[in-house]
Amino acid sequence: MARKRIRMEKIRNIIRYGATTDLSERQIARALNVSRAAVGKYIRAFRSSGLRLAELQDIADSKLMARLEGKGSRPRSARYVELSQRFPTFVKELRKKGVTIELLWEEYLKECPEGYQYSQFCYHFHIWRRADSMSMHIDHKAGDKLFVDYAGDKLAYTDPVSGKAHPVEVFVAILGASELTYVEASESQQKQEWIRSNERALWYFDGAPEALVPDSLKSAVTETDPYEPGINPLFDDFAAHYGLVIVPARVRKARDKALVENAVRLVYQRIYARLRNRTFYSLKELNEAIWELLEQHNDRPFQRLPISRRQLFEEIERSVLRPLPSERYPIKNTRIATIRYNYHVELTEDLHYYSVPHYLHVESGKKKTQVKIVYDERVVAIYYDNVRIAQYLRDRTPNGYTTLEEHMPPRHRWYAKWSPERFIGWGHSLGEAVEEAIREVLSKRRYPQQAYNTCMGILNLEKKYGQARLNKACKRALSFGMCSYRRIANILKQGLEEDSQPQLELDSRPPTSHENVRGSGYYN
Repeated sequence: MARKRIRMEKIRNIIRYGATTDLSERQIARALNVSRAAVGKYIRAFRSSGLRLAELQDIADSKLMARLEGKGSRPRSARYVELSQRFPTFVKELRKKGVTIELLWEEYLKECPEGYQYSQFCYHFHIWRRADSMSMHIDHKAGDKLFVDYAGDKLAYTDPVSGKAHPVEVFVAILGASELTYVEASESQQKQEWIRSNERALWYFDGAPEALVPDSLKSAVTETDPYEPGINPLFDDFAAHYGLVIVPARVRKARDKALVENAVRLVYQRIYARLRNRTFYSLKELNEAIWELLEQHNDRPFQRLPISRRQLFEEIERSVLRPLPSERYPIKNTRIATIRYNYHVELTEDLHYYSVPHYLHVESGKKKTQVKIVYDERVVAIYYDNVRIAQYLRDRTPNGYTTLEEHMPPRHRWYAKWSPERFIGWGHSLGEAVEEAIREVLSKRRYPQQAYNTCMGILNLEKKYGQARLNKACKRALSFGMCSYRRIANILKQGLEEDSQPQLELDSRPPTSHENVRGSGYYN
């Protein structure tokens, strides 16, 4: 196990005691609680460094250590050179989920048994990465977070009619692991613009990370609480559509959004600066220029890594992003509606009515019940007491009704099931004559609904008189050409349904002569 490195304060004291006192190395070691070998090492290193004691007070710790270790004056060891060649690979590996420095050290030691032990391995790697701007974000795992924000400075395009400059916001999104960046200009920071910019970023990356880290702008966060921030409901619904978790950056905590702040700085240098002398006449034209420079930025290699953001994304991050849904997020609108007497609410935009559970309707004289309607291009959802009570495919038929059977009172539910086919089928089950009578009743009404009560009355006669008698009564009524509920009921009540009932015999003989009977000649 490697020894713990001595603090710089003790190293300075070792040098000072060795140069200004007559203490032996052993006495200095006891006074500072370090080993005698360490005392001898640093005293000899100071003498060979060429430094003067007067310079010791003002020199920086890093420069003093470099002079004591003789950096720059002697070549690196082959062991260090071999290790340092692995550092860029370590940076990429650490961005993968579950990969730690200790795991990388174990794998390194298997390949190089004579390599550095863990503490020296970590020391050299941390010294190397300290100079790399990427390394400050080494804890971001692939597919974990997407950081989003607006740039502080705006771009502008010129109105081709008025000639006035039209300032626009600039949206910036950056993936935590690969640092692949998306940039676009938008008209404002309003909720719909904000959501569409986030959505276009996800489709640019062709996948969704686990979490979205926005700044505390109003379109994203309604309440900036450090423990339970309030998320804008529309933005929260957007995140649910794409399976994202929203983790807002804390207010006045620059470390939470350092990555996107650095991305904004690079956008200023690599996009803003190159567009400063160009004139654009539409938002579309401006965005096309932005995206052209954005691709150059993403394809540009990192300062110390021989790989670009795009290449790093393809290598470590694309495969771990979650697939996007087949349809983009539909922007939702909200309306407050009062439940009408017929337990329906109106979506005024379409003049269409949707049912709600009948028990929510309050009779007149009491306060009317209100519900919230949330709708988009395809779906209408109705909420009561913050609970969704119904959802429909949107129907734009004016003055139309969309009703769920379970929302009806029992008596309405029964009536809603009435139809000509239902009554004809019911009549058929009781006999051919009953079916024919039902058809006859329905055919004599301009609107079949007008005959439903008559049909119901005829069919219900079967309960009192039986199926056989009802069939005979219907057959007799049909023969008279008088098929109605009252006629059929009277036939059954008087027992006239049987064919054997006596009939009135008509006398076919000519009338007899009588003085009171006038002949046909009287009328000529």
